[in-house]
Amino acid sequence: MAAVVAAAADLSLIAYGDVVAGCEQCALSQTRTQVVFGSGSPTAELMFVGEAPGFHEDKQGVPFVGAAGKLLSQLLEGIGMSREEVYVSNVLKCRPPGNRDPLQEEIQACEGHLFRQIELIQPKLVATLGNFATKLLSGKPTGITQVHGREQQVVLGGNPVTLYPIFHPAAALYTRRMLQVLEEDFRRIPELLGREAAPPPPPPAPLYVPNPEPAAEPSVQLGLF
Repeated sequence: MAAVVAAAADLSLIAYGDVVAGCEQCALSQTRTQVVFGSGSPTAELMFVGEAPGFHEDKQGVPFVGAAGKLLSQLLEGIGMSREEVYVSNVLKCRPPGNRDPLQEEIQACEGHLFRQIELIQPKLVATLGNFATKLLSGKPTGITQVHGREQQVVLGGNPVTLYPIFHPAAALYTRRMLQVLEEDFRRIPELLGREAAPPPPPPAPLYVPNPEPAAEPSVQLGLF
C-alpha cells in the first residue's frame, strides 16, 4: 500500500513539474536556461527550501548541485540521512541573473509553485535555508540570524507542518563558525522527525571545502544570512 501511495505521489509531482517547466509568470523565464523544480522523495518527511537556483543548478536543472549542495549532502550523512529520502526545492524555480537576490514580484509570482509542492509532498518538517525561504514560509519578517534552530508550528499546503529555519549551506562554505552552527542545527533534525539521533560518526575527513569557483559562479547572496 505504501508503495502505491508513493507512486501516486510521484506521478502527481512529476505532472506538476511538467506544468511549471513552461512557467512564464515573471521575467526570469526570459533569462533562465531551464526551470529548476525540485528533486527527491515525493513522500519525504523532510523538505528543504532554499532561495533560488544558482549557476550549476540552472545548467543541470537540479537544485543544490554546486558547492552548497555537496555540503548539504554531507550534513545529511552526518545525521544518518541521504538526499534520496528528503525533498529539496527553492523559493524561486528560475535563476536570477548573476545570482542576485530575488525580487518581491518574482517571489509573489513563484510562491504558488512552492506551496503546491508542499501540498503534494506533505512533509512533516520543512527546513528553510536562509532569509527568503524563512520569511516567506513563516509569514514573519524576522531574519534567519534571530530564528535559526528554533522550530515553529505553521500550516502549509493545508497541513500542519513544523518549520525549522537554519542557515543556508552556502553561508558555511566561507566561515568555520557558521559551519559549526549549521552542524549543531542539523543534529536536531532527527529529534524533530521523531527519530532516534544517529550515533556519532567516527572522526571523518573535513567537510567539503570547495576549490575556487570558476568566474561564472557568482558570489554568495546577502539573503543567506
